Amino acid sequence: MGFIAFLKTQFIVHLLIGFVFVVSGLIINFIQLCTLVLWPINKQFYRRVNCRLAYSLWSQLVMLLEWWSGTECTLFSDEATVNTFGKEHVIIILNHNFEIDFLCGWTMTERFGVLGSSKVLAKRELLYVPLIGWTWYFLEIVFCKRKWEEDRDTVIKGLRRLADYPEYMWFLLYCEGTRFTETKHRISMEVAESKGLPKLKYHLLPRTKGFTTAVQCLRGTVSAVYDVTLNFRGNKNPSLLGILYGKKYEADMCVRRFPLEDIPQDEKEAANWLHKLYQEKDALQEMYNQEGIFPGQQFKPPRRPWTLLNFLFWATVLLSPLFTFGFGVFASGSPLLILAFLGLVGAASFGVRRLIGVTEIEKGSSYGNQEFKKKE
Repeated sequence: MGFIAFLKTQFIVHLLIGFVFVVSGLIINFIQLCTLVLWPINKQFYRRVNCRLAYSLWSQLVMLLEWWSGTECTLFSDEATVNTFGKEHVIIILNHNFEIDFLCGWTMTERFGVLGSSKVLAKRELLYVPLIGWTWYFLEIVFCKRKWEEDRDTVIKGLRRLADYPEYMWFLLYCEGTRFTETKHRISMEVAESKGLPKLKYHLLPRTKGFTTAVQCLRGTVSAVYDVTLNFRGNKNPSLLGILYGKKYEADMCVRRFPLEDIPQDEKEAANWLHKLYQEKDALQEMYNQEGIFPGQQFKPPRRPWTLLNFLFWATVLLSPLFTFGFGVFASGSPLLILAFLGLVGAASFGVRRLIGVTEIEKGSSYGNQEFKKKE
């Protein structure tokens, strides 16, 4: 094991990375709070500023994937589709099987210049998660309780508010509603059978309300839907902790572009279109599991230096005073100060671990573990 590889496994290094992310995130959230005064003066300027502030935080996670772990992401698509990336508003449909699927999506948005302006239809619980939910609030992320009767007005209002967004955005939808587990899959397929829908092997039954509503509300703004099917070589099941330990993964993403005008305007027909899409996604996963490759031409967009430079900036700004303070505490010889400092370190470690826990499948929500008693 080389020295760099050894460093990547050390808890103290992970703690320092977490410290930089958390403290820089709190600083960014405070700046975002201050930018609220811009909204009534110039809404579009407020949005552009917050896109760049969000980039400064999210790109630190992308840096871990691209530079720290060296994970590679390969696109399987066609040249015409790839040439549209970063040049139009789109809806992204991504399978939700892995702990770092969002991070693989983010690395692609970063490479095509839309990381800061990327959006998602997120569960409302995330709004109260420090850094993540707070940053999303200032980005006008649409939150939902995943109960359509309660969500309808909130989701429609949030989506319509994005119609005049000044920067190209990729709006992510996890149409399955929750991460794939064997228990959720079994229950989901029971629902599919009761509805007379074809069973899926690698996906949960898609929830159609969010998709059909997004398509209806964003017509005239969004140009296309990108269907993204993600898998990892070697049958790996990557985690954010694995990334933090420097483990390298190889992600493959099959991307298909569907012009929005090809998607039916009728809600029922659009729902049927989505069910058909997931049958195709299932076939793509079956092909990948059998052949180890997706169809289409391979593209490897190069990683950009900005994520690394951004992290080095924050590390320089924040770690220098931390080391100075820590040295002063131990040099003082005061047991009370030393214990207080160690307690602070322990609290920071707990906080970082809790943030990582948000991504873990086994600690995911129970949404999907109970059968529907009525149709969507």
